[in-house]
Amino acid sequence: MALKFDGKVVVVTGAGGGLGREYALLFAERGAYVVVNDLGGSRSGEGQSSSAADKVVDEIKAKGGRAVADYNSVEEGDKIIKTAIDNFGRVDILINNAGILRDKAFVNMTPEEFDLIHRVHLRGSFLVTRQLGPTLAAGYGKVIMTASGAGIYGNFGQANYGVSQLALLG
Repeated sequence: MALKFDGKVVVVTGAGGGLGREYALLFAERGAYVVVNDLGGSRSGEGQSSSAADKVVDEIKAKGGRAVADYNSVEEGDKIIKTAIDNFGRVDILINNAGILRDKAFVNMTPEEFDLIHRVHLRGSFLVTRQLGPTLAAGYGKVIMTASGAGIYGNFGQANYGVSQLALLG
């Protein structure tokens, strides 16, 4: 028997590609209304485009699902949640998935490069989740944090990324 999410409202950050896209498509296939959030920047954090989020929304709608795009940065978590409330009235499930990479050997990494990863992965997850405070305090709603094994095992050139991933797990 398939797990169904009929009428549930799901917000997925970083849903323009990769795991986020798969989360969005899977929840939509199972009946959820989906907010597809993606800033549309490159994996290294540059630029902005609506095309990635729009493409996923189009895929969902082509299969008969309901979805809207949101192009805000996770650092503007209030705007992402507002998109869900304005379009669907609530949030039932939040999947914090947005992320970027800035690979560089630790000794060559600037404090700004270190901080950028934390602003997106860790602080961004906090800022979006924080908007659901009243919902979560009432004992309702679910939050899923996407994290990488790099938080446990590490990868060369990803000290900034690994630390942010471990923090998401903790």
